[in-house]
Amino acid sequence: MTSIKEEHHIESADERRTVAILGLGYVGLPLALLFAEQGFRVIGIDPDVSKISKLQNGKSYIREIEDAVINEAIAERLIPTTQHSAARAAEAIIICVPTPLTAYGTPDLAYLKMAATQAGAELQKGQLVVLESSTYPGTTREVLLPLLAKSGLRAGEDFHVAYSPERVDPGNADFPIHRIPKIVSGISDRCLEKVSELYRRVFPAVHPVSSTDAAEMTKIMENAYRLVNISFINEMAIACDTLGLDIWEVVQAASTKPFGYHPFYPGPGIGGHCIPVDPSYLQWKLKQYGMSSDFIGLANGINHRMPLYVVQRLKQGVAPKTLAGSSILVYGAAYKSDIADSRESASIDIMKLLMLEGTKVYYYDPYISELAVGEKKLQRTELTPEFLASIDGVIIATDHSGMPLDLMMEHAPLIYDTRNVTKGRGGRAVTMRLGGGGVS
Repeated sequence: MTSIKEEHHIESADERRTVAILGLGYVGLPLALLFAEQGFRVIGIDPDVSKISKLQNGKSYIREIEDAVINEAIAERLIPTTQHSAARAAEAIIICVPTPLTAYGTPDLAYLKMAATQAGAELQKGQLVVLESSTYPGTTREVLLPLLAKSGLRAGEDFHVAYSPERVDPGNADFPIHRIPKIVSGISDRCLEKVSELYRRVFPAVHPVSSTDAAEMTKIMENAYRLVNISFINEMAIACDTLGLDIWEVVQAASTKPFGYHPFYPGPGIGGHCIPVDPSYLQWKLKQYGMSSDFIGLANGINHRMPLYVVQRLKQGVAPKTLAGSSILVYGAAYKSDIADSRESASIDIMKLLMLEGTKVYYYDPYISELAVGEKKLQRTELTPEFLASIDGVIIATDHSGMPLDLMMEHAPLIYDTRNVTKGRGGRAVTMRLGGGGVS
């Protein structure tokens, strides 16, 4: 993680200013470090004892953040703790907790409600509470605000409430957290002023919107845009397979148009916390109004079918053998390249489907040494020429940099490539590419 001090200057914050951040995951920890670098005293609160212990010992649990950055923050301004009572000393409490889906595909606000209840129990007069977790339009007003109001303090007068959607893109070195414009909103004009003033201390670009509902909708629209377009290009990849065309060639050709087109690329499915999750929050909300988004519904359907399509194509590749009794390695467990995050990863769904087929499943990911696949826990299998030669095939699901592609292409009998990394590369392996139109 690069120090923002090297890249731009923001007016120095009063070192007596203190913020508390609830939730120190992929969103909360980078935000805590950003505030600390700008001179704030930061109280980082998380119920996970192992996370707090690592931070107190100067260790990072997020690959993109180096231990040295944690050590510097701990030595100067970051105070990790499991105690929510510590938030009393802060002028602002920022909530960065997970908002996943339930098993039924509906919003699971359990973490948010717990954080809001705990914040409300410690709420002090004059404090600002900011929600950053992705959620449906109306959550700040309908869920967060009533829980905070149980403190007996009056929202908009005794304390302030705001929403500012997180926009973190793990692994994206071109757009670290401080380079991404910050959307801010409040439940009143005064609340908006408070949150704008706070975030302008740490972000060079702050964009206010008229309501917390509008800010919540902004984040969902950003992710729905990507869900719909990636799902569309995945459907086009299936169409190109059917027609014997190469989707990668078609996308490259279409990208030469200097207007009216933005390239998206196919893959085995869409993963991560945001893109496959947030649009479903909007669908759930819209049902309360008797409507739905046809685009989101169709995109979700295509995205959920992609792992099954990959397995079906692999069946053709291993024929005349069957997947039952075959041994397959999935390269990449993370949902995108060069990160250690397997949340909602299509790789896991592919492994589950292979196991249902009776396949012996292995995986390799340079950043993930152990992986839960349903009820099973798999250990990373090291890649050797002997191992690759002993299995029936490899699925390339994640295109990590530094991938030992030559090793796999020289020793594995079959490679099904969902990321187009084998195009133009030679080797002994029979290769298939998602959307590549055939076998080479």
